[in-house]
Amino acid sequence: MSDNTRVLILPGRGDSGEQHWQTHWERKNPGFIRVKQREWSNPDRAEWVETLDHAINAADTPVVLIAHSLSVSLVAHWAALHQGPVKAALLVAPSDVEAANYLPGTTGFAPIPLQVLPFRAVVVASTNDERVTPERAAFFANAWGAELRIAGAYGHLGSQSNLGDWEYGAGILRELLAEAEVAAA
Repeated sequence: MSDNTRVLILPGRGDSGEQHWQTHWERKNPGFIRVKQREWSNPDRAEWVETLDHAINAADTPVVLIAHSLSVSLVAHWAALHQGPVKAALLVAPSDVEAANYLPGTTGFAPIPLQVLPFRAVVVASTNDERVTPERAAFFANAWGAELRIAGAYGHLGSQSNLGDWEYGAGILRELLAEAEVAAA
């Protein structure tokens, strides 16, 4: 990664705890920036989008996003409303906020925007995620013009999945960063 590419970590609802792969990556890569939301337990889409927009547009340098869970739809909402120097996004375990069994407490995240994202994106899903079916993950990836990769049977791909440094996801991130560097050159 060059000094010119910013990597923003976008945790899902509740933030990413100590065992989460996003936290592992942040510790190993001091240049990665976690976007901190004011309210993690009862997220408000408008507030989260504004916070993300400020982080993305804090500088004109290229940005790669690493989103998990609810923040996957956050990226789609941001892209529907804003522009910025985003070159790529790793979208892991999208939460289906439109599902009947989705946890209550979020405001404004449904419906999920379904327009093609204006940057390279990879959706990573699990075959047994309790927050999105493989079919819905494929539907989202297709709508967003994103590549879909199936990580295996790892639940919601979060702290409970015990992924540690999650080399599978890190490999995809390296690909996205390399592509962003070529595009910026």
